[in-house]
Amino acid sequence: MVIPVIDFSMLNGDNRDKTMAQIANGCEEWGFFQLVNHGISEELLERVKRVCSKCYKHEREEGFMNSKLVKSLHELVEKKSGEKLENVDWEDVFLLSDDNEWPSKTLGFKETMAEYRAELKKLGEKVMEVMDENLGLQKGHIKRAFNGGGDNNAFFGTKVSHYPPCPHPEKVAGLRAHTDAGGVILLFQDDDVNGLQILKDGEWIDVQPLKNAIVINTGDQIEVLSNGRYKSVWHRILALRDGNRRSVASFYNPSFKATIAPAPELVIKENKEAEQGYPEFVFGDYMSVYAEQKFLPKEPRFQAVKTV
Repeated sequence: MVIPVIDFSMLNGDNRDKTMAQIANGCEEWGFFQLVNHGISEELLERVKRVCSKCYKHEREEGFMNSKLVKSLHELVEKKSGEKLENVDWEDVFLLSDDNEWPSKTLGFKETMAEYRAELKKLGEKVMEVMDENLGLQKGHIKRAFNGGGDNNAFFGTKVSHYPPCPHPEKVAGLRAHTDAGGVILLFQDDDVNGLQILKDGEWIDVQPLKNAIVINTGDQIEVLSNGRYKSVWHRILALRDGNRRSVASFYNPSFKATIAPAPELVIKENKEAEQGYPEFVFGDYMSVYAEQKFLPKEPRFQAVKTV
C-alpha cells in the first residue's frame, strides 16, 4: 500500500472535482496523504532544509549526544538484557510558535522559518476549506471553530525534530505510536530518510519520502468536528541505524479556549437519531487529558474529557 499523493494545483482547473474526491478519500480512508504542487516555493523549502540541518548540527547535536537518553541506551546495552527503553523517544525536538524563543545562532534560521510558517498556515487554511466543502459545511466552519469565536485565536505551532542515527534501534522507539491531539498537521519530512509509518487496516506501512511534498494528516479535533467521518490515525517513527531524519511538523490547532463539538449538520446527516458520536468539550481540557494519555488509545480520552 502507498500513501495517496495528490496534486493540489489541480483544484484550480478542470480536474477540480476529481481532486476534491481524492482529498476526501485521503481524509476518510487514510487520515494521511501527500500534497505536491502545493504552492510553496522549492527555493523556500530548500532553505528550510538547510537551516534546520545547520541548526541541529551547530546548536542541538552535542546536547543530544550528551543527553540522559543516549547514556541510558548505552547502559541498557551494556547490561546485555532483552529489555528496551520505555516511555522515551529517540528524538531531538523543539517548538516554534509566535510567542516563544527560537534558536538564534544559525544564520537565516529565524527569517526562513518565519516565512515558511506563514506559507504553511495559508496552506493549512486552504486544506481546511477543502474539508469544509467535502463535508458539506459552510466555508470557514473549521477555522471558525478553531478560533473559538475570535478572529485569530487558533494555535499554529511548528515542531522541528531530528531522529539521529541510533546504534541500537531495536531497543528504543524513534517516536512512539500515537494520534495527534490537534486539528490539521502539515509535515515537511526528510527527502531521503524514511521511518514514518501509519497504521492502516492493522498493518504498519511507510509514508514514502517524496521530495518537497507536504504530508497532511488529520488530528483528533478533526475527527470530532466531522463526527467521526474523518479519523485521526495512529502513526510512529522508527529509530534507524543510518541517517539523521529531519521532520518539520506544523500543527493548526484550536485555541485552548475553543469549544469543539461535531458540526450540527453532520450529526443530522450521519445519524438519523441525531446523536453525537463525540462529546462537546473545551480544547484546553482535552489537552490536559492528552498530556497524560498521548500514547494510549484515543477513545478513552474522548470519554475522560466528558467529565472534566
